[in-house]
Amino acid sequence: MRTGFVLAVMLMTVTASAQENLQRGSIDSQVKKTFTTIKEIPITSVKNQWRSGTCWAYATLGYFESEILRQTGKTYDLCEMFVVNKDYMDNATHYVRMHGYSQISEGGSCDDVLEVIRQHGICPENAMPAPGSLTGDSLANFMVFFPELDRKVRSIVVKDAKAPLPHWQDSVQAIIDRYVGHCPESFVYEGKTYTPKSFAESLGLNFDDYVSLTSYTHHPFGKWFIIEAPYKWRLKPSYNMPIEQLMGVLDKALDAGYTVAWGGDVSGDFTRTGEAMLPDSIQPTQQLRQEQWNDWRMTYDHVMVIYGKAVDEQGKPYYLVKNSWGKYGQYKGIWYMSRDYIALNTTYIFLNCHALPDDLRETIRCSGF
Repeated sequence: MRTGFVLAVMLMTVTASAQENLQRGSIDSQVKKTFTTIKEIPITSVKNQWRSGTCWAYATLGYFESEILRQTGKTYDLCEMFVVNKDYMDNATHYVRMHGYSQISEGGSCDDVLEVIRQHGICPENAMPAPGSLTGDSLANFMVFFPELDRKVRSIVVKDAKAPLPHWQDSVQAIIDRYVGHCPESFVYEGKTYTPKSFAESLGLNFDDYVSLTSYTHHPFGKWFIIEAPYKWRLKPSYNMPIEQLMGVLDKALDAGYTVAWGGDVSGDFTRTGEAMLPDSIQPTQQLRQEQWNDWRMTYDHVMVIYGKAVDEQGKPYYLVKNSWGKYGQYKGIWYMSRDYIALNTTYIFLNCHALPDDLRETIRCSGF
C-alpha cells in the first residue's frame, strides 16, 4: 500500500520531493521552522513499519495504545503482525468471496484493525516473532512476502471455475505464517495466561466506541457512506459532514485530551523532513477537496496518529502527528502538519465517539452502531 512510503523509497525521494514543493510555492523544507506546543497528549513510542505497507496497522494500534494510556495510565506495545496475519487472511477470504472482483493489498484502514480485534483479539508485541526475524531483516520486510501472497491468492479464483480451489485457506495461511509468524492461541503476559480475545478484553477499551468521520460532497452530509478508496476493502461506512465541522470535531477532541487516528493523502506537500503545509496560494475549501478527490490528485495513502496542537513562529496552527517510519526526519518520527494541510488532505478521522460533541454523538448514535 502506498500508505507505506517505506524508508528506502523515502530516502530516494527526499531531494525530488523537496524540489517539487519549492516549485509549487511551499516553504523550503530545508529551513527549520520554530514550533510552540500548545497541547500534547501522551502517546506510546514511535514504531517503524520499514519495508511494509502496514501504516494502517502501526497507526491504529498506536492510537489504541494511546487510548489505553488515557483511560488506564498503562503503557502497552500491541502486536502489529498479529493484526497483519489476521487481516491478510480476511482480505484473501473477501477476494475469494467476491470471485476475484476485489483488491489484494498490503494496505488497509483503521476499520481493519478494529474488526480484527473484535473478531480475533490481540496480543502484545513479544507474543509473536519480531517483525523481520523470519525474513532475515531487522524489521518488517514484505518485499518477497507480499508478491508471493498476491500470486497465491489470485491463483485461487480460476477463470470460468465453478468453485475456488479446494483447501485454499490452508495454503494462504501457510504463506502468511511463514513470513509474519503464527498467531498464538495463548500466551503469558506479566505472569498471567491469556488468549488473544481475553487479552483484548483486559485492555479496558469498549471497541464499540469508535467511529470514522469523513467529508465529501458526492454523498449527502449527515449520512453514512462507504469511502470509495482501494484500501477500504472492508466496506465499513463513515459519517459524512462539512469539512469545517469535521475540523471542529478534531480540535475539540484534542482539546478534551483524546488522540485521533488520521487517514489521508501524503503524496503532495508532505515533506520527508517532518513538516507538512500547503503553499500560501492554496485554500482548503470543500470544493477543492472534492475536485482533487474526483480527479485523483488526492488519494488515501497513509494513516497516522494526531496527538496535539502547535503554532509556528507566525502563529499558524499545526498538529502534532506520530508517524510510523521510525525516528526519521528532523523531529525523530514526529510530523508537524498544518491545519490547512489536514483540512485539504483528510480522507477520514477515526476516534472515540465520547470525544464527539453531545449533539453529534446523539445524532449518529455511534456507540454500538
